[in-house]
Amino acid sequence: MLNLNLVRSRRGGETLTEQIVAGIAALVDSRALRAGALLPSVRRFAQQHDVSTFTVAEAYGRLTALGYLAARPGSGYTVAHRHAPAGHARAPHWEAPGLNAAWLLSDVFADHSVPIKAGAGWLPGDWLNEEGLHQAMRSAARVPAAQVSGYGHPYGFGALREHIAAHLSQYGIPAQSQQVVLTQGATQALDLVVRTLLRPGDTVLVESPCYCNLLQILRLAGLRAIGVPRTAAGLDTDALEDAIRQHSPRALFINTVLQNPTGASLTSMNAFRVLQIAEQHRLLVVEDDIYRELAPAGSPMLAAMDGLSQVVYVNGFSKTIAPSLRVGYLAASPDLAKAFARTKMAVGLTSSEVTERLVYSVLTSGHYGRHVAALAERLRAQQDLVTEKMDAHGLEVLLRPEGGMFAWARMREADGPAPSGNRLATLALEHGIWLAPGAYFEPGEADSPWIRFNVATSDAPQLWDFFDAVRTDQGALARAA
Repeated sequence: MLNLNLVRSRRGGETLTEQIVAGIAALVDSRALRAGALLPSVRRFAQQHDVSTFTVAEAYGRLTALGYLAARPGSGYTVAHRHAPAGHARAPHWEAPGLNAAWLLSDVFADHSVPIKAGAGWLPGDWLNEEGLHQAMRSAARVPAAQVSGYGHPYGFGALREHIAAHLSQYGIPAQSQQVVLTQGATQALDLVVRTLLRPGDTVLVESPCYCNLLQILRLAGLRAIGVPRTAAGLDTDALEDAIRQHSPRALFINTVLQNPTGASLTSMNAFRVLQIAEQHRLLVVEDDIYRELAPAGSPMLAAMDGLSQVVYVNGFSKTIAPSLRVGYLAASPDLAKAFARTKMAVGLTSSEVTERLVYSVLTSGHYGRHVAALAERLRAQQDLVTEKMDAHGLEVLLRPEGGMFAWARMREADGPAPSGNRLATLALEHGIWLAPGAYFEPGEADSPWIRFNVATSDAPQLWDFFDAVRTDQGALARAA
């Protein structure tokens, strides 16, 4: 007889189905149930454990899908012959290629063997809104299947778009829900702008340094990217005007606050001047504002200053909810929003309404605002901690960011020029450390002494021991070249 201790609870615990699945899976993994063993019939199991046959049938079905059980017509369910426990399949062999921007963009996500991810572009899982996400998942599970069985609306889930429009209005952006297009993350939003408004051979302006994924999008589209220096105060506006006169660009892509990779934010004066120059030259501005909620209140926003006339606004929720949900959005004039929705449908049909409902549930929960405030404060404290570590271990920062995830630093030039970021990253990988060298963030991938640090993942003592060792053994860098 198969006996499981099932607990009936209506207050957020595991369902009876989940308990049966977990219980039988554990027995199979521990070999208490051997391959080929016959399980009780659905009816018999239900009688023995005083549960419905529907519950048992659902659990057996899940276990079959997971590879624990085999269903044989006329013979019931038996323990499947398995080579490895379900969920523990051997990962495909992965070998790191030469370090470059493409590696940071894609292959870095495939390997989990490097313990210190100082160059990562995401927050650790335990920093995110776990409680809110779990609550949202439970809420989504109660939505009738008929409501989420279709493709959804081309613009995305209506309730979430209305919520976003109302949120943007708090920043002074007079957006309606029909001006908001939901996307599979902010990266797809940027891609839709490129696909819709630009053509191969067009020239665009980007910050130097800038978001490395954007550079990959532009290259894939056959665009020419010209860098405009980004300083601690914002964009170099003299260089911006020179670049416009020399190259006649179609668009400018810019991170307004807590920029990736430098952590810098535009001053109000710099933001006004950037927008003024763009308007003078009828230059489309694409504002990537993914770190807005982590920035100090009152930080300038180009879309609010422009009213979505010449600015396309991009944002998302990967930094405050979870990167895995892949929900971002575009806000633009009604005509542009319609064009973006058409492109979205052409290249990938609709975005996932299920994940959009999850995000909506998190955003409208009572504790989301408290979570974001706590996250922003935690990051500000971590910025102080990491920049102090940098100063103590021979690095200088471009600036001390007002919050956010990133710091931009290089080794101090005590005994000569600062060492190459690429060389440092190559050497660091041998010591189990991921660094993101400045070359990844430059339009031409020119080598640079600067390195992007994620302050949330840069507090391991081994990281600072590494920089101390490099300072005392400059020959190590030469050997890494």
